[in-house]
Amino acid sequence: MIELRLTDSQKAVVAHDEGALLVVAGPGSGKTRVLTERIKRLLQIEGQHFRILGLTFTNKAANEMRERLESVPGVAERTFIGTLHSFCTEVLANRGKSVGINGLPNIFDSFSDRRQVLQSAVDAHPDLKEELHNERDGKERARKLDQWLKEIGECKNNLVLPEMIREEDFKRLYTEYNDQLRASNAVDFDDLLLLTYSLFEDRPAIASFYRRQYRYICIDEAQDLNEAQYRLICALCGSDYFNVMMVGDPKQAIFMWNGAHPKYLDLFEKDFSAQKVELQENFRSARTIVEAAKTLDEKYEVEGVLAVVGVVQVHQCTNERDEAEFVLDTIERLKADGHCDVEGDINPERCAVIGRNRFVFRELQKLLEDRDIPFCRRMSSSGVQSESDVMAAFEMALRLLANPLDRLHLALLMQKWGLGMSIEDIYGDGDLRSLTGERLLRSIQQASLSTSAPVYEALEALQWGTQGFRLTTALDALDRSAESLAAEERALVTEDLREWRRQWDYYIRNERGGAQSIPGFLSQVALGMTQQPSQDGVSLLTVHSAKGMEFDVVFLISMTEGTFPDFRAKGSALEEERRNAFVAVTRSRRLLYISYPEEKLMPWGEVRRQHPSRFITELG
Repeated sequence: MIELRLTDSQKAVVAHDEGALLVVAGPGSGKTRVLTERIKRLLQIEGQHFRILGLTFTNKAANEMRERLESVPGVAERTFIGTLHSFCTEVLANRGKSVGINGLPNIFDSFSDRRQVLQSAVDAHPDLKEELHNERDGKERARKLDQWLKEIGECKNNLVLPEMIREEDFKRLYTEYNDQLRASNAVDFDDLLLLTYSLFEDRPAIASFYRRQYRYICIDEAQDLNEAQYRLICALCGSDYFNVMMVGDPKQAIFMWNGAHPKYLDLFEKDFSAQKVELQENFRSARTIVEAAKTLDEKYEVEGVLAVVGVVQVHQCTNERDEAEFVLDTIERLKADGHCDVEGDINPERCAVIGRNRFVFRELQKLLEDRDIPFCRRMSSSGVQSESDVMAAFEMALRLLANPLDRLHLALLMQKWGLGMSIEDIYGDGDLRSLTGERLLRSIQQASLSTSAPVYEALEALQWGTQGFRLTTALDALDRSAESLAAEERALVTEDLREWRRQWDYYIRNERGGAQSIPGFLSQVALGMTQQPSQDGVSLLTVHSAKGMEFDVVFLISMTEGTFPDFRAKGSALEEERRNAFVAVTRSRRLLYISYPEEKLMPWGEVRRQHPSRFITELG
């Protein structure tokens, strides 16, 4: 039954049954609530046993949807709720043989890994190698590699295969890059979409199987769709499946640098003949914050707002240190005195600091540490980026246990340990299909130096030769071995271990009993599925990582020309910067403090005068 607390437009969404539906939902309009309420209603239809596919673009949104649906009997068996990439991973793991995937895909998610694969592709072709080495210096060569990698990513995001490329040199580079990935039995992040699309297009029976399995598809944050994602959804649906609901807001499209575009909302409405419903209330933010958002986007129409007035203040600071002191002094004052527009006590967890990029948090983080105020950084969405040598080597060893054909990480591990052996020496002439990770690591153990001893001790504690595995005991072993390291390196190991334990703990608490595996854990890490949905302390967020979050108190810092908007933004990119500002402002429920420093210390030591952002000028 539909709850009476819903507005008329929300009721229309929840009550919608067959056919395509486009929901245009502004910030704070209750889109997640109506999406989950609709799923609840559909699952409670008597006599029906279909499944529902719920796709999101962040793991945070997926976690929130799962939490809201926990009370529905059998929801775990009758729904798939996750990111589009995690859905593609499951499809490829179960049905991917025809596109060269056997079992769970091994994902090279880090930029450094993909760049190393590209370097190997260049080295395999003398003319490309010569072109790279004709660049003036190491920086120019690195820039050339990065540009090639970006172009390959753009091709995959637009579903352009190597055979569709006309320019022969780039076609050869793109082909060899893919071949190098496959030689390591691996895919990159963009392959998850591209290969699943190819699977659905080339094997329509497989797409039909998923259409029969999932009677309804619900897609959140649909303004973040790019070409590959939209066409993948179309390939899944075919020409006669229309039970798709898309929820999005063009005003919050801030991933256009990654190929996303709000035009796919309009395309969906046209291609699927979708009914359109608009949610124009804001149940999240106080009135002053809604007015500030309207200033940034004159097309932002709100039919209903909260009675709470709230706060929007702009503060001019002398420098970045002064700005950091203003933020923390304000948090401590609010913590001590509260605020009439915020219900209950204000603690650090109810506060967030948002910046345009990760570089603006330097002074703030130092001061947080000096004052011993808990905080958590959320600058990216996935991965465990180990800073210490021993943890980086341990991660490579785990990858080899999961995927013994991983030539990239085998070569990197041998290089790190200074082993005078070739990869051919390691693999030998035998049948590689029968090679296990255990045998591979045993084969290099004898030639390893003393620097590898902590990793092998941890692997023994892992019980890597048995069916199960005990990551916690392996991490404990690494912690003990770190006691003999120099203070600086031990500090890095300790911090890395803390992050590994955090992600492992989240994995085992959310993975169904008995299903834990090293490949499964590494896959979920790569997909960002082991990121904690919330942590203690003040949240430090970039605008893009703040998407989908909300806080009672928000500080928007370093609002200067050249930082926010970014100095590179021109034309349509400048409009995206405006949407970035709109998203940042609407993360606040009650109090919004905007600040900027009059001068900044540049990385090369020069102090530069700053000017307030044009968005501050518009806010008055």
